[in-house]
Amino acid sequence: MNYFLTEEQEMIRDLARRIAEEKFKPIRSEMDEKGEFPEEMVKVLRESDMFGIYLPEEYGGLGGGVMELCLAVEELSRVCGGMSLSLAATALATFPILLFGSEEQKKKYLPRLATGELLAAFALTEPEAGSDAGATKTTAVKDGDHYVLNGTKCFITNGSVADIATVVAMTDKSKGSRGASAFIVEKGMEGFSVGKEEDKMGIRASSTSELIFEDCRVPAENLIAREGMGFIVAMKTLDQSRPGVASQALGIAQGALDSALEYARQRKQFDRPIISFQGLQWMLADMATRVEAVRALVYAVARAIDGGEKRIAKESAICKLFASDTAMSVTTDAVQILGGYGYMKEYPVEKMMRDAKITQIYEGTNQIQRDVIGTQLIRESASK
Repeated sequence: MNYFLTEEQEMIRDLARRIAEEKFKPIRSEMDEKGEFPEEMVKVLRESDMFGIYLPEEYGGLGGGVMELCLAVEELSRVCGGMSLSLAATALATFPILLFGSEEQKKKYLPRLATGELLAAFALTEPEAGSDAGATKTTAVKDGDHYVLNGTKCFITNGSVADIATVVAMTDKSKGSRGASAFIVEKGMEGFSVGKEEDKMGIRASSTSELIFEDCRVPAENLIAREGMGFIVAMKTLDQSRPGVASQALGIAQGALDSALEYARQRKQFDRPIISFQGLQWMLADMATRVEAVRALVYAVARAIDGGEKRIAKESAICKLFASDTAMSVTTDAVQILGGYGYMKEYPVEKMMRDAKITQIYEGTNQIQRDVIGTQLIRESASK
């Protein structure tokens, strides 16, 4: 289907697909089995200028936007949802700087993020503050020309490999979520360390770890926007980034559909390929329909964001919700189509099924997405 991509967008899509097929695919099983972060693949993405595709040219990027990022993440995730996260998670952590950073912060960090010299992590989640981001316990106390951070973040993608982290901490607990602020914390800053590295069910070829702040001194100039803006920075960042998670889910679902189709054409039962059976054709038809519907939605929301649409929370949440639920459904069906082989690690669909599950959980669980959508529907209805 023609999605009316520009010539530049087609080049990004094709390049990402080639990287996935030629570089990711030969090592995806090994990286998944070992649970190792793919340093060599990060080098490949750097050399291909992938880290700069969504950043403005004035900061060393290629001048694209969320749409270009989604195209790349989709194609990389089609082969490995875990390895795609070195790019996707860095983008997530970059959005707070891009959207709310000062000109000095943008000039300092964005060019190095655009080249991939810096990897980044978005540090919001805590042991007692997952869906309830307003329950953040990490604190930031002003001390002269620094802030002193104390607390622990958990389940942070890129955590152990990131050169910088965008961190949400409480500067005034008495104000609840309005007392949160956002900071840029660099690796090597006094009091900043990496804690437990998680052993995950899926996306195993990515880093997920704790970040620990023990009297961590952060220069006041690294405050993003101003005090009390942290919750807004985080929520607006997620509005921008959720199509990226959706594109990861889309890529995983497309990869599972591709594998199921290939297997169904080759596998014979009762002296004929199983794809000739109507029941299986209908399964594949439903899978393909859902995948194409997700693709249309992801592209539409990404284009709306790039077009300057400000009120995008509902659409972004719908995009993430529908894409991740589809990924879980399609990968489960793919395992079913492959039967016993689908359950074995020799075939990629069991990995895709494991990888798909996290897309229903991170960057806001799908239950939270439904809350966001419902709240926005009420507001829209009341305003008519």
